[in-house]
Amino acid sequence: MTTTTKWDGNSMTQKDMMLKDTVIVLSENDEVIGSASKKEAHIFDMKQPTGILHRAFSVFLFDESTNELLLQQRASTKITFPNVWTNTCCSHPLHGMEPEEVDTADSVADGSVMGVKHAAIRKLEHELGIPPSQLDVTKFKFLTRFHYWAADTVTHGPKSPWGEHEIDYVLFYTIDNKSAITMKPHPDEVDDVKWVTQEDLQEMFQDKSLLLSPWFRLIVQRWALGSNGWWCNLKETMNTDKYCDFNNIARFDPPKEHFGGGGNAGPKFLEGDSTKKQGAYGKIKTHKESKLSQLCQLDEVWSAVTLLYLKPLVSNLETDYIKKTFSSEELIFCDEILGKVSRSFAAVIRQLPQQLLVDVLVFYLVLRALDTVEDDTTAFPDIAVKVTLLQKFHEQALVDPNWTLDNVGEGDERRLLQEFSKCQTTYSELKSESRSVIADITKRMGMGMAEFVEKDMGQGTATVEEYNRYCHFVAGLVGEGLSRLFVVSGLESVSLKKELQLSDQMGMFLQKVNIIRDYLEDYVDGRAWWPKSIWSKYSETDDLGYFCNMTDDKVRTNSLACLNELVTDALELAPDCLAYMSMLQCAEIFRFCAIPQVMAIATLDKLYNNPDVFTGVVKIRKGLSCKLILQANNISELHSIFHDFSKSISSKAKKCAKNDPSLKRTIKACQVVIDKTETTRTRKNNSVKKLAVGLIATLAVKNSISSKEWIVPLDYLARGMALGITTLLFWNSTFPKKNQLKSAGVLGKKI
Repeated sequence: MTTTTKWDGNSMTQKDMMLKDTVIVLSENDEVIGSASKKEAHIFDMKQPTGILHRAFSVFLFDESTNELLLQQRASTKITFPNVWTNTCCSHPLHGMEPEEVDTADSVADGSVMGVKHAAIRKLEHELGIPPSQLDVTKFKFLTRFHYWAADTVTHGPKSPWGEHEIDYVLFYTIDNKSAITMKPHPDEVDDVKWVTQEDLQEMFQDKSLLLSPWFRLIVQRWALGSNGWWCNLKETMNTDKYCDFNNIARFDPPKEHFGGGGNAGPKFLEGDSTKKQGAYGKIKTHKESKLSQLCQLDEVWSAVTLLYLKPLVSNLETDYIKKTFSSEELIFCDEILGKVSRSFAAVIRQLPQQLLVDVLVFYLVLRALDTVEDDTTAFPDIAVKVTLLQKFHEQALVDPNWTLDNVGEGDERRLLQEFSKCQTTYSELKSESRSVIADITKRMGMGMAEFVEKDMGQGTATVEEYNRYCHFVAGLVGEGLSRLFVVSGLESVSLKKELQLSDQMGMFLQKVNIIRDYLEDYVDGRAWWPKSIWSKYSETDDLGYFCNMTDDKVRTNSLACLNELVTDALELAPDCLAYMSMLQCAEIFRFCAIPQVMAIATLDKLYNNPDVFTGVVKIRKGLSCKLILQANNISELHSIFHDFSKSISSKAKKCAKNDPSLKRTIKACQVVIDKTETTRTRKNNSVKKLAVGLIATLAVKNSISSKEWIVPLDYLARGMALGITTLLFWNSTFPKKNQLKSAGVLGKKI
């Protein structure tokens, strides 16, 4: 095979290459925007805290006969990331090479990327001494790109002047057996090489004495391992495009130990900080409105100020009852880890009444731990071990006070499992009735998760029935469990726990909204949930990833039609959510349930007919979230919110989706919600109108106020306001509100 005739790595030192190699400088969308020396690109300082973004590649070379991967240990003389174990070869395509190594947007879109592949052959020869004649450039399999950064703090300390900031092209290559290639590693590049199985690599990941490159860890943990991983399905990976994603760029922050450097760099992709979340978090960008656009929503800005500073949700964790009932150290951990694994939901749990708060807090953490086991696609080479753990979680983790689990999950989720014994202590201090509820739901959810872990979910669920079944296990059961805990607390009627259909639908409503929103993250992660019986009607291929190509008009049209049908399917659950909410009698419990519901209906409105769903994660504005939290206090406010967002979806459907196959069904679903909430919404609007009419009428009848007077006497203004308020009160009393809520202090027995 032909390789470069202009570049001779054997004649250059490491310093020479840092100064003379010219890397390809990129925009965040992988557009070529310039060049820089290798040294310039890798400097981390206050002027460029994460260096200069440039193009890179990572080669994974496999022996098909043994299913082993070739690793190298970077030489101790390397300037950046010396001594680390990493994939077969990782380096940079360069400007000015022959053959050309700068790929165009078209070559990326069609997956050919011949420039990167030529660069791979050049560097495999330089680093490992593999002759170009033993490699076929057309046999490299380009799988995807990812954008990451990492300061080399492990080598050079917390203020390291060096680091990586790359859009990395992942290339797989297979050989029949090891004898197909010869190697002579360059001593300035490589200290050691080894062939490893998946089990060997898992052991290396657990050996804390070994250094592993951050990019290698990201690729392996996110994509290569696990039952749906590229390595586990190597033949399919190499011979089909099932695992290829040429359209999207995954984005990762590094493991936390690689934060810092000379520019004190912190998370670039905060929504998906890989030190805090697992699964697909951080791979996909989050679509956000500009700060100016958000600041223009003055009511939302005021809501944010109110919620943060003037009227925050008050925590009830410091009450005497809780302090006397639960072990302080363990409960402090539970509260702390709750805030880490779910900052948004933590405040909603903490405002619950004292006789219920810790029960729900522990329930949430137990299910979050179970979910962490389910989501980790790399920690269990043997899927049977994972299945057993899910099925037995309730009788191991909840019973054994010393139970712990290491090397599962990431960041705070991993810590939750490592220190789960503290949760178990708090769980053991709950009322026996509460423990029974939590154990029962954990058992049934674990069984359901195990059922789906054993399935290939790369292309979603097979049918709507299977989609609903999954949502029932992971969310509908949560609704049932919460209802039972509400009843155990004595704050809700015993009849509530019998409404299994309503609690199930309420949980499924929330889960379906999340699944719709997380389409791209889930697809990239290889565990998707969109039902194939729906999406296959709109896809011209047999691949769920078909919808990602928003540059093709036909694909865009089909994608939005598929999206709108799924949004409609979720919206049809809203009436049952409202019915469930109407049964609640405790104000704090109502708010606890209402807040996620209003977030969900607002998110559905944001998702409907929105092409951004297929290129990233769509979220509602934070200011809007604050506004909704402040307005979710009673059934009237809840109805008003559902009414407004249902009307918004209906309006979008009529204006923007006239040819949508689900149009009639969408409008019908919206109208059902609108009809159920119309009386409350009308009463609220009329109340405001009555206030205004009363004020205007009072002012108008005062003869002493001529049309020429510009100042209204204060006594007349006061009388007008008084009459208007009286009118408002009369109007509201004429239409008594249903579901009069009472505080826990009124409902609960004295503890």
